[in-house]
Amino acid sequence: MKKKIYIEGSEGTTGLRIFERFQGRDDIELLKIDPELRKDPAERKKMINMSDITFLCLPDAASIESVGLVENENVTIIDASTAHRTNEGWAYGFPELSKEHRAKIKNSKRIAVPGCYATGFISLVYPLTKGGLLPSSAPVSSFGISGYSGAGKKVIAVYEDENREKMYDAPREYALSQNHKHLKEMKKIAGLDREPLFSPIIADYYSGMVVSVPLYADYFTKKMDLETLHAYFTEYYKDEKFIRVMPLGAEEETANMLPGNECSGWDGLRIYVTGNDERFVISSQFDNLGKGASGAAIQCMNILLDADEATGLNI
Repeated sequence: MKKKIYIEGSEGTTGLRIFERFQGRDDIELLKIDPELRKDPAERKKMINMSDITFLCLPDAASIESVGLVENENVTIIDASTAHRTNEGWAYGFPELSKEHRAKIKNSKRIAVPGCYATGFISLVYPLTKGGLLPSSAPVSSFGISGYSGAGKKVIAVYEDENREKMYDAPREYALSQNHKHLKEMKKIAGLDREPLFSPIIADYYSGMVVSVPLYADYFTKKMDLETLHAYFTEYYKDEKFIRVMPLGAEEETANMLPGNECSGWDGLRIYVTGNDERFVISSQFDNLGKGASGAAIQCMNILLDADEATGLNI
């Protein structure tokens, strides 16, 4: 029997990308709300409770409201907002982190999809804290660059306006107050005592991102060199089709640079281990709309449905 799927917020960037990835699938039935009633609480409640799985592609407050509309105990919620990512009782939708994460996704009725910057950061730091190589007290920092699509429809419109202000022509650093909305999950899920120092940059291209974490070798609990660190990540993610640990020196193929848009349109994530034996820079490269949003949400749904995790995705 086909599973009934409803997308709350199907007009937004993430919702549209989820909808696009469902085209051609014969194992689901998409429930579609009347466009004139998409903000009507009674109709939304009806659609949510008719579904087997509802995707929430909404602002935080609206996502919390939608969860409150659930009366059917059989409905599974996959939330792409920030609202529930650190809540107890919600599975964190990053199955590659551990067997426990994948099992919790499989057996949960409430799943929170990771944030895009958080996905990049946690893919790098969680394996190190989980393996006891990096102490939770380590002074971790991170920087990253992303295309403008991750900022939502209003910012997309600004960037694509031919009469936009000159400042949009150049990369712009933001979250200067160190209050980025992903910091809470970055700290908790990565197992850190403190929120990392985080400097994100938005640039004039549509999608794709690179997130980097610089680390001194003496931060580690045991002696590590570049090859040992690379071998650790290779072993950690060896069975994961969505995560590729790139060979040492692979960045030389792109002139020792990591382009932010290299993985645009792809639903996986690449990890690069660079630097030298005293100072490491580990980086993740992926699509903020793929593994950083809609692709991750669909991967979680595929786990729930016992389907191949890559069904409907570009891997």
